[in-house]
Amino acid sequence: MDFKVAIIGAGVIGLAIARKLSSKYPDVIVLEKHNKFGQETSSRNSEVIHSGVYYPSNSLKSKLCVEGRKLLYRFCRANEINYNKCGKLIIATTTEEKEQLKSIQLNSIKNGVSNSRIIEANEIEEIEPNINAISAIRYPSTGIIDSHGLMKRLETDCINNNGQIAYGNKVNKIRKIENGFSIIVEDELESEFEFTSEIVINASGLEAYNISSAIGLAKEEYKQYFWKGEYFAIGNGKNKLINSLIYPVPDKNITGLGVHTTIDLNHGAKLGPNAIYLNGIPKDYSVDAGNRKSFYESAKKFLPFLEVGDLHPDQAGIRAKLQKPGDPFRDFIITNEAENGLPNFINLIGIESPGLTSCLSIANYVDSLIINN
Repeated sequence: MDFKVAIIGAGVIGLAIARKLSSKYPDVIVLEKHNKFGQETSSRNSEVIHSGVYYPSNSLKSKLCVEGRKLLYRFCRANEINYNKCGKLIIATTTEEKEQLKSIQLNSIKNGVSNSRIIEANEIEEIEPNINAISAIRYPSTGIIDSHGLMKRLETDCINNNGQIAYGNKVNKIRKIENGFSIIVEDELESEFEFTSEIVINASGLEAYNISSAIGLAKEEYKQYFWKGEYFAIGNGKNKLINSLIYPVPDKNITGLGVHTTIDLNHGAKLGPNAIYLNGIPKDYSVDAGNRKSFYESAKKFLPFLEVGDLHPDQAGIRAKLQKPGDPFRDFIITNEAENGLPNFINLIGIESPGLTSCLSIANYVDSLIINN
């Protein structure tokens, strides 16, 4: 075999897996079609370190988020990666929403998030004097992170472990061979070359279903659906009126967490993302300025100081989900396909939020799935 491990995708998940496995195995390679790491979902998100609030208990999302948050803060401290444990408020502006807070907090406690508190208007005012809320859950362990700095550190660790990262290389074909897999890759000059690997890990994000299909695993339950999320920056100095992450009560089935307010490490602030269901994978990351009004309408009930003119188009990202509109909750798919006759072909499909928070715990989980002969 040319390689022990081939990882497809150099987003934050692929890089975290590469860091982990290159510390254990020789001959690890990461294949990435773009010329840099994290050019899709990993760099187009809220950069939030989630606590593990919403997901059903005993799901991979809940377990890996809670474990991953602890690992990620520890990793940031050890490697001087910039972060801010600014805390998060899930707010209620009506009596009905206030009742929903109780079930949200109970679910987070089941998930092992034990440091939350329900607070009332007077205490909310001490933390966020400029918002409108009658009650809230305070999650002090939620934060924000420099995701680029994180990915750069993961890349560096992989390279220092003698792993290789091949940018500008797109995987075209994969097939099972004796004791491993053959992979055909196309480089930037459109030349194809073939190599072999004992282990293949599909961490290709938006392309994960296509990569799985390339080796014959085009299962209906693996099909990904794409949702665009837009952000609007809060300008005119009003970003300074927000100190933490402010979330409304989330949508049913968690197709989105609602248009919420996040701050960044430079104390900028933005609203988003919305959740626009798409057909196929668009290449358009533009923000529709015509959605400014709907963002304003969503946020004005808890940001009373906000005016339409304060919002400016910021960025957009695309999430690969396992849900269409109206579908129930779907968990991460992270599985060794040995039962399908492909031992050590490891699929990661539908890795959306809380993927960034969970990257290090996902890497550990993938490591545990490898079958060593």
